[in-house]
Amino acid sequence: MRQEEPTLTVPPRKVVKTIHVGQEVEGTVKRVTEFGAFVDIGVGRDGLVHVSEMSPGRVTKPTDLVKQGDVITVWIKELDREKNRISLSMIAPGTLTMRDLEEGMVVSGKVTRLERYGAFVDINVGRDGMLHVKEMGRGYVEKPEDVVKVGDEIQVQVVGIDRRRGRIDLSMKELLPAAEQAPTAEAPAALVENVVEFAPEEEFVSPFETAFREASRRERSEKRRDRQKKVRPWEIEEDDEEDIIARTLAHRKKA
Repeated sequence: MRQEEPTLTVPPRKVVKTIHVGQEVEGTVKRVTEFGAFVDIGVGRDGLVHVSEMSPGRVTKPTDLVKQGDVITVWIKELDREKNRISLSMIAPGTLTMRDLEEGMVVSGKVTRLERYGAFVDINVGRDGMLHVKEMGRGYVEKPEDVVKVGDEIQVQVVGIDRRRGRIDLSMKELLPAAEQAPTAEAPAALVENVVEFAPEEEFVSPFETAFREASRRERSEKRRDRQKKVRPWEIEEDDEEDIIARTLAHRKKA
């Protein structure tokens, strides 16, 4: 009778899951805390999704987005092999967030709401930006609806960021085509060279006007001489002299 050969038991091969930064994986939420959620992605070590990596916009509480047992899609953000830590993100790579915004950056967005003072624009960072009416054009804009309407896809420039308040100020002025330059006040040099200067024309005076002016001049001269002429004592007429003597005697009697 043939003796049976002993059976060789081979231990199951340990499967190692290779991960790298930027990789998309699925995982199960194991625990939710105030600062984020721990997710099992099947590598023997839970990864952490920080509350700031749960949405492009502001998140008040992690429990507003996830709960224990949820199966979610995450991306590998950082790998710290020395400390055996895995940082995860629920925001897809390449997604613009408010932390990425810088003044002067040009982004695309959709007009979501109009107010009398401007328009709100969704630029896909979880927070609408404010496009003030004075930033809608190079000149005066009376009403926002004169330029944009709800649903319009527009390009805007970031001109102000307040991350603490979650405020984004936008502008369209610098992105508009440059206005035609107004002509300068100075004439071109070629035209200036051709300018001919004319001497002022002499005033035409008729013979009658000449005679009238001469007569007026003589009359003014005679009046001026009369005012300047002094009356001499020996030129006083006789009647005037008697009148002066009478007034003098009357004055002495009163005294």
